[in-house]
Amino acid sequence: MSTNTIENPKIVSRDEWLAARKKLLAREKQLTHERDAVAAERRQLPWVKVEKNYVFDSPEGKKTLADLFDGRSQLVIYHFMFGPDWKEGCPSCSLNMDHTDGALAHLAQRDVAFAAISRAPLPKIETFKKRLGWHFAWVSSYATEFNYDYHVSFTPEEVAKGKVEYNFDLVEFPSVEAPGISVFYKDENGNVFHTYSAYARGTENVVNTYNYLDLVPKGRDEDRLYFPMAWVRHHDRYEDGRLADADKPYWPSEAASGR
Repeated sequence: MSTNTIENPKIVSRDEWLAARKKLLAREKQLTHERDAVAAERRQLPWVKVEKNYVFDSPEGKKTLADLFDGRSQLVIYHFMFGPDWKEGCPSCSLNMDHTDGALAHLAQRDVAFAAISRAPLPKIETFKKRLGWHFAWVSSYATEFNYDYHVSFTPEEVAKGKVEYNFDLVEFPSVEAPGISVFYKDENGNVFHTYSAYARGTENVVNTYNYLDLVPKGRDEDRLYFPMAWVRHHDRYEDGRLADADKPYWPSEAASGR
């Protein structure tokens, strides 16, 4: 449903606007309280001990999942769509990552480490990361089963069945790579636990561009696009307003975004 009011805006007095704004404010406060309640429930989820010894390729050499905590007890992983044979990372995942570097210092103050993980070989990751000017930790899981175990990469056999396990369901999916966020905790004995994962639109909360777009009159303005995020490019490719076929995202379907 479109909520764009640009074509036929309702023009009212300041007093009428204020009354409407206060009515909406009540709903916004209700949503804030509900979000707080959901976050509290999220923190009460049970944990699963990570038994496998995942070893990733990093610029500093081999690193285990425990190493990615970088001295902290909490770790957020972004599952970045970047397949081994891809020339570059997913534009939509790149939009997400454009919001990351500025948060790192603040996350560190709250005992949280961050890393992105992709199946692309490390040299490809490093080249793409340098191109877009990012500084967050980003490692390659190419030689591990990590992506498959956390349901963000799919084998040819899984794809051949027509549906894959994604976002806690069996769904049709247009790519062998998928986006997601996973959270881990490491205790004083070095044990690592998986505490949370989110996929599809569950990753949207950390995309502040969307939070801003939800404030403006045109909103996200995606209703007429062939799929919602079709407008997204890598931030170094916004030279003009057109989206060339070569720049279309790797998962051109509403099913991929969970919309």
